[in-house]
Amino acid sequence: MSKKIVVDPITRIEGHLRIEVEVEGGKVKNAWSSGQMFRGIEIILQGRDPRDAPLFTQRSCGVCTYTHYLASIRAVEDAIGVQIPDNARIIRNLLHGAQFQHDHIVHFYHLHALDFVDVVDALKADPKKTAALADNVSNDPHGGASYFKEVKQRIKTFVDSGQLGPFSNGYWGSPAYKLPPEANLMAAAHYIEALRLQAKAVRMHAIFGAKNPHLQSLAVGGVTSVADLTPDRIAEFLYIWKETQDFVKNVYVPDLIAIASFYKEWGSIGGNQNFLAWGDLPQSAEEPQSLFLPRGVILKQDLKNVKMAEPEKVTEHIARSWYEGNGARHPYKGETKPLQEDPKYDTDARYSWLKAPRYNGEPCEVGPLARVLVAYASGDKTFQEIVNSTLQKLDLPASALFSTLGRTAARGLETLAIGDAMEGWVMELVGNLKKGNTKTCESWTMPKSGRGCGLNDVARGALGHWIEIEDKKIKNYQYVVPSTWNLGPRCEKGKMGPVESALIGTPVADPKSPLEILRTVHSFDPCIACAVHVIDPDSNEVYKIRVV
Repeated sequence: MSKKIVVDPITRIEGHLRIEVEVEGGKVKNAWSSGQMFRGIEIILQGRDPRDAPLFTQRSCGVCTYTHYLASIRAVEDAIGVQIPDNARIIRNLLHGAQFQHDHIVHFYHLHALDFVDVVDALKADPKKTAALADNVSNDPHGGASYFKEVKQRIKTFVDSGQLGPFSNGYWGSPAYKLPPEANLMAAAHYIEALRLQAKAVRMHAIFGAKNPHLQSLAVGGVTSVADLTPDRIAEFLYIWKETQDFVKNVYVPDLIAIASFYKEWGSIGGNQNFLAWGDLPQSAEEPQSLFLPRGVILKQDLKNVKMAEPEKVTEHIARSWYEGNGARHPYKGETKPLQEDPKYDTDARYSWLKAPRYNGEPCEVGPLARVLVAYASGDKTFQEIVNSTLQKLDLPASALFSTLGRTAARGLETLAIGDAMEGWVMELVGNLKKGNTKTCESWTMPKSGRGCGLNDVARGALGHWIEIEDKKIKNYQYVVPSTWNLGPRCEKGKMGPVESALIGTPVADPKSPLEILRTVHSFDPCIACAVHVIDPDSNEVYKIRVV
């Protein structure tokens, strides 16, 4: 007997997404991912000055705002053939590194941790035992029995009021939760600490980017933040970076390992076969050879055979999407032509506004796990050391990386690696300035025609912008974002998208509180909001479930 499951809505993500799954024997046997929002910025850009594209595209989202800005700038620079100065490369890397630090901390604590942490159960915790646990797990400067007693009281105030605020509509008490009360209280305390920290971390963007969201300091040819390259501004950036990185080392990563130790079975749930990373954070003008996050593609989980990822092999399929036509196109030849009639949700036909990106015809997961796997398999010593150390602490094999647990852990491990590297980038910038090298932008002229591709790898995964210029105006513009790679529907050959395939085999103990589905969906850090419905085919009963 099978059941179809719908959770409406899934929050703690950005945008509008519907996930529908069919459960049989307590496990997901089929799944459909449907983007419920149409994005038409590509159409708006046609006929505009190419320099408008970065300002428009970065407003696709207020969460990963900098990333579209950077990819679009790179696409225009590729089309006109300009090489940016060394200082511009470093500042762009620092801004990107700050995005990773801020974004990943927010995702783990505020968007994903509550899938593993039962906040209400923390009320059963002994503050003294929690303090002892915290001392054993991390080097968090906050602690002690009185501290955790205060946090417990704050949670109790929420619960007693009947208004749980950010903890509303959770599946509290679900048997899928495994942490003891003291671990739940420790994690809840760190949730609150992370809220305070992220407000500080976001200031790193303001120092070299003018503001956040929607930075202003990037320009075709480099960056405009010359006036910010003073000792005081650099010192301010370093101060915030250090506080953030200390939290990553002393709280975030230890929490990851501590929580994962109670959920090790999730090291075999929620995996995919193929992984793609464009890579990012260039260490010199030579790309992709110098990328700190290497470029590559892994097929069929074959870590011994990493291939160089080639943007020419990307196509977007629309046979199952609400767009005119059925063919697959490379982004340079891509079209954004929505169906003129009202879209009808039909899992046997078209069921999503998202297209279905494919690499050489294959669906590929993108994001932190893809990047860490590519770096690890490519022999990068930094990533091999932190990955092997983590697997050893958890007593898990390398195969556990291909999972929901591996995806969640990879996000924290790459935050650690990128954060450590940022100090060296700052020192490189300081060294250039001491030598009198203050150049941050290169002059250029707009060609009559051209086309370019801007690739980067952002918090949620591989991002690519493609532009074609004709008569100094935008003739065509397409961008393939991480959420389309991960959350796209089936293609014309019926191959599932990564989230759809990752959900297959996911256990669901109680259809009325499908917490397990949230764990896998949230582990991708979707940038669209989701809805999933539960239908009993025998009684035809539909369960409406609200979650955070």
